[in-house]
Amino acid sequence: MRVLARFMMSASDASRFPVPALPEVAFLGRSNVGKSSVINSLLGAKIAKTSSTPGRTRSINFFEVRWPGKPQPELVFTDLPGYGYAKISREISEQWPSFIDPYLKDRPCLALCVALVDVNVPPQPADKELLNKSDRISGNKLRNSLQVLAQDYPAARILPYSAKTGSGRQELWQEIRQAVENHNNARLLAREN
Repeated sequence: MRVLARFMMSASDASRFPVPALPEVAFLGRSNVGKSSVINSLLGAKIAKTSSTPGRTRSINFFEVRWPGKPQPELVFTDLPGYGYAKISREISEQWPSFIDPYLKDRPCLALCVALVDVNVPPQPADKELLNKSDRISGNKLRNSLQVLAQDYPAARILPYSAKTGSGRQELWQEIRQAVENHNNARLLAREN
C-alpha cells in the first residue's frame, strides 16, 4: 500500500497538541524497540527520525497520512517517547507522563494504540497492549515467543512485524484501516444521537 505522509509537529505539552480532527494511531514501546523504524516502514519513507541511541524521541511527533489521489489526510500517526532504557536524564523522562498520560487517556481522536515488543525481550510490566516486532528472530523461536505473549496477554491482538523485511506490513495496515473505519463510524453514530 502506497501512502503519502508529512511531519506535522512535535509536542511535549498537552496544550500544544494539534486540534483533534482525524483518527490517530499511536506507536508505543520501549526506547529501543524501533517505533520510528516501523512508522517509516509502514509509510515507505524515512519521515520519522531513527537513531542507534535509544531515547531520542522526547516529544510526541505527529505525522499526517493520506492515500494517493485523495486531497485530504485520512489519519495521523503519532510516535511517542519510549519507556525503559534510554540515555536521557531522569529529569527529562519524569516530565513525559505530564503529556503522554493525557494523550493516551483523554485524546478523543485516538483510534488505535500499536504497542511494539521485541520478541527477544520478555514482556515487561509496562508492556500493556502488544504488537510484535520480529525482525531478529525466526522459525520455532518466533512461534514460541508469540505463544508466550498470547498466554501472557490473551486480550491483545498480536501481529509479528519486521521493519527490516516488511513482513506483516499488509496485516498491520489492515488493522490500522479497520480501527480508523471503526473510529469514524463511532463518531458518526455519536453525532446522529
